[in-house]
Formats: sequence, structure tokens, C-alpha cells
Amino acid sequence: MQTRFRSQLLIALTICFLTLIFPGVSLADEPPSLNSGDTAWMLTATALVLFMTIPGLSLFYAGMVRSKNVLSVLMQCFAITSLMTVLWVIYGYSLAFGGAGSFWGGFSKVFLNGMTVDSLNGTIPETVFMTFQMTFAIITPALIVGAFAERMKFSALLLFMAIWFTVVYAPVCHWVWGEGGWLGSRGILDFAGGTVVHINAGIAGLVAAIVLGKRKGYPEKHMPPHNLGYTLMGASMLWVGWFGFNAGSELAADGTAGMAMAVTQIATAAAALGWMFSEWIDHGKPSVLGIASGAVAGLVAITPASGAVGPMGALIIGIVAGVGCFIASTKVKRLLGYDDSLDVFGVHAVGGIIGAILTGVFCSQGLGGVGFGDGIDNILSQIGVQFIGIFATTIYSGIVSFVILKGLEMAIGLRVTDDEETEGLDLTQHDERGYYL
Repeated sequence: MQTRFRSQLLIALTICFLTLIFPGVSLADEPPSLNSGDTAWMLTATALVLFMTIPGLSLFYAGMVRSKNVLSVLMQCFAITSLMTVLWVIYGYSLAFGGAGSFWGGFSKVFLNGMTVDSLNGTIPETVFMTFQMTFAIITPALIVGAFAERMKFSALLLFMAIWFTVVYAPVCHWVWGEGGWLGSRGILDFAGGTVVHINAGIAGLVAAIVLGKRKGYPEKHMPPHNLGYTLMGASMLWVGWFGFNAGSELAADGTAGMAMAVTQIATAAAALGWMFSEWIDHGKPSVLGIASGAVAGLVAITPASGAVGPMGALIIGIVAGVGCFIASTKVKRLLGYDDSLDVFGVHAVGGIIGAILTGVFCSQGLGGVGFGDGIDNILSQIGVQFIGIFATTIYSGIVSFVILKGLEMAIGLRVTDDEETEGLDLTQHDERGYYL
């Protein structure tokens, strides 16, 4: 008995000794536990991303439309926030993150089945992860609003957004971020939503703008923004909120989140200047709308790269995005003749594509990045996977968005009448005015 006791005591003392000398070494695999620092950061990041839609994106868009449509855009963003929240809880979270399928997550988490106060996702509560991802599901369809602003019926908008969220956003989200998603398994780098959010929304916006047709009088009639103060304030709110979007996507308060915050700031500033100087050279004067649009272009482009590139990579991504999105939103748009009211395609799709491609370049450790995706060992292979993600998202979002819009057009109609468009959507859709002067 004494021999057994001495053996047990010796083992206990040895474990204590090893723990004191090697405090970072675990003698057994421990399951993840709640980390209060990570949780506090993710609660903050979630609020920041919601702040991006209401009020950030809402004001950014509202200032760019004519005064007779200001309330309609604000209402659309607010209603989408409410609608996506409910759909995400009922089935959206399950479709995106419910299982390990290649193309969708299944129905195991409908109505948040199995989620309790003690459920964890890594080191944070699953409730926080669910709500954080919900804010992405909110802003993505809200981005599309800018493409068909001033001409879509409110009832058609709600139906389109509900269907699009179900059959486009949730599956693409699972492809990239869900367990077993086929793009994620290939090693695609999309830290915070270049494909899932921006290319996805930008392509859907372009299709919607083409299907609905041009605004009455466009492009012959001048349709200037009615309040650029709103737009600049909205862009500023987006800039601040985007730190939650990008740095929050690490799901932890660590060095990667810190770098994501730094490169977000760098790329945004570079893109704002890139657009501003491009416009200055082309038009003779820099504009408030231009520098605000350039900042958003930089935010978009750095989104997929924010967890993978270093400061110099971010600087180049920002400059390329500012100049590239300026060209797409002015020269290309005018050349092709489509009426993307608030440049959703030119900023979000083009910016997302630029960011996704350059992520594959500047993720290289030799260029200051953190390395390639799983199973990838060179720049060309990484760029190839990035192109697969871009192509798959573009084709899928474009075709399915077209089918949804055409189906709704035949069923209930998409567009307000000419008289209603002339009078403005504020009165004809909501029986209210934005201004009583």
C-alpha cells in the first residue's frame, strides 16, 4: 500500500514540476473553452457589422438618390435587416452552417435547434457566432438595393430578397465558410466575404438592373445625388463598421485580427486616394462622391485578403481597387449602357474580384502574407483556386438571380409604373415624404 501511495505521489509531483517548467504544454487534449476576451471582441464586432447596414449603408445609399426616393432606400435597408434576421433564425443559419455537406448545410439547426447558452463555436458562444454571421446575411442583400434604386416595387423587393437569400446567399456562404464546403475544401482564401458577400451581391445587382431596365429618363436626364452629406456620413460609418467585418472574421482577439484591422485601414485610405486622383485627372476636379466611393471600393477589395496579406500588399490592393472601380463605375458603365443606379456592380463586384485575385498574390509569405490556403504551395495554384471561386459565384448568382427576377416579373411584376416613378417611391410605396419643406 505504501509503495502504491509513493508511486502516485511521485507521478503527481512530476506533473506539477512539468507544468511549472512548461506552462504552455498540455498533457491531454482539452476541449475548447470560453474565452472572455474573444467573446467581448466578437460582441463588439457583431454590433459594428450591424452598424454598417443600419445606419451606414442606409445613409450612403439614401444620399445618392433623388429626394423623392430617400425614404424608400432607408425603408428597404431597414426592412431587409428585419427580414433576414427572421429567416436566418428559422433556416438560414442551418443552410449555411448546419452540416458538413459540399453544397449546403442541411436542416439540422433549423430554428437554432440544439443551440443553448452553453454551446460554443471555438472559444466564443455559438449564439455570438450565429448573430455575427447573421449581420453578414443582412448586409449582403441590402447591398443589392443600390443597383435598382428608384424603380422597384417594395413587395417585389421583399419577395426577391427572401428567395435570393435562401437559394443564393446561404449556399454560397456554405461553399466558402461552412464545414465541408467545396470551395473552402479547395483552399480558397476569402477571409471576410469577397465572394460570399461582394461578388455575390454585385452580380445579382447587375442582373437586377438589367432585368428591371433603366430609370425613366436615364441617361439623358441628369439625376444628381440629393444629399452628399448623407453619403459621406454613411461611407464614414461603413469605414468604422468594417473593422468588425474584417477583424471580427478571425473570431478571436489575436494577432491576425490586429493585422486584419491594420490592412483594412491601409487599403481603404489608398483606394480613396486612388479614386480621387483618377477622377481629378479625368474630370479636372475631385468630388466628395468620388472619394467616398473609392473608400468603399478599398473596403470591398481588402475584405477577402484581410486575414492573409501584409501592409504592403494592402497598399497595392487599395490603389488597384480605387483606380479599377473608378474605371468600372464610369467608363465601363457608360460604354455598356446599363443603369446600375448606385454602382453596386462597379464597386462591389469589381472590387470583390480585384481583391479575390490579389489575395492569391499577396498571401505569399515572400510578399509579406501569411501563406497559401490548405493544400496549396504556390501563387499560380492559389490564383487558380481564387478564379474558381470568382467564376462559380458569378455564374451561380447571375443565373439564379435572373430566374428569380423573371419569375417574380411574371407573377407580380417588378417595377413601379411610370407615373409612380415620376412621383417618387416615398409617396407611391410608403405614403410618406422624406422632407416637408
